[in-house]
Amino acid sequence: MGYDALLWLSFGGPEGPDEVMPFLENVTRGRGVPRERLLEVAEHYQHFGGVSPINRLNRAAIAAVEKQLAAENIELPVHFGNRNWTPMVEDTLAGMKDAGVRRALVFPTSAYGGYSACRQYDEDIERARAAVGDDAPELVKLRQFFDHPLFIATIADAVRAAHAKLGDRPGARTVFTAHSIPESADLASGPPSEGGRRYSNQIAEAARLVAVEAGIAEYDVVWQSRSGPPQIPWLEPDIVDHIDALHAQGVDSVVVSPIGFVADHLEVIWDLDNEAADRAAEHGMAFARAATPDSDPRFAEMVVELIREHLADAPARKLSPFPVAGCTVNGAPCAVACCEPPRRPTR
Repeated sequence: MGYDALLWLSFGGPEGPDEVMPFLENVTRGRGVPRERLLEVAEHYQHFGGVSPINRLNRAAIAAVEKQLAAENIELPVHFGNRNWTPMVEDTLAGMKDAGVRRALVFPTSAYGGYSACRQYDEDIERARAAVGDDAPELVKLRQFFDHPLFIATIADAVRAAHAKLGDRPGARTVFTAHSIPESADLASGPPSEGGRRYSNQIAEAARLVAVEAGIAEYDVVWQSRSGPPQIPWLEPDIVDHIDALHAQGVDSVVVSPIGFVADHLEVIWDLDNEAADRAAEHGMAFARAATPDSDPRFAEMVVELIREHLADAPARKLSPFPVAGCTVNGAPCAVACCEPPRRPTR
């Protein structure tokens, strides 16, 4: 159908100590985040030598997708661009244009709807095309994949493996986490005709599907990585507070699955492998964190399936009744007023 390339579009992250603060300033520009908070988050990065794992993980995932494309005899070069740090998507798209790309598919590294999870990638596409100019390649974004069978199966197997690390304790509690957002942003996620809350509803549905696949009867959905001022309500409970609550209930072991993330972002490594794990240890609770899906070969297989929906008109495989969403052209939103940008603080 005339596609020349795949643009792998992600968030970006610093790859050295001197890059941390400029990266965080890019991420939070216009949001009114106090510098004290930026310095606090910067310390998390410096704990790991000022290097986020996200670029390395993206490059590994891209290599796996390239291998899968070759195995299926699909000639589609993959280009890597980020929103907040090098390689910046504007530079990547300019290089794609120079290489003769006229029409490309875009894989955003988020499975869900919502402003930060979906609409902001539309803005990235629109901004990059504007920077490149009138002859910028046409960009067609792949759909949301939170309910794709391969995505669910991969996470379910990771949850099973985490339970096995704890010796398959009968009382171990399964807890799914995703990045918290303001309540107002969740209410605005999805088109108004659907009543909003597309983000939290999709997270809940993905957790339900994984629990069914993994044979788990009871589980919790909680949130992590809140960064906003205390007077603004965000999705709760926080994972650390929830571990306190589980301990108070007599739960002695917990398996945490970061279902809202496709890779081991710094938020996963810091908020779960450090803060949540440390809190569990303080309570004498056994703790295991399930792996994220992007390193599983089925993740690359899923990406190529999403590509085939456009190259060969393959059917969209999905496990939920939620409508197919997120697939748009040149940065257009899915629907009128869909996942509107949050209001920025005024000075």
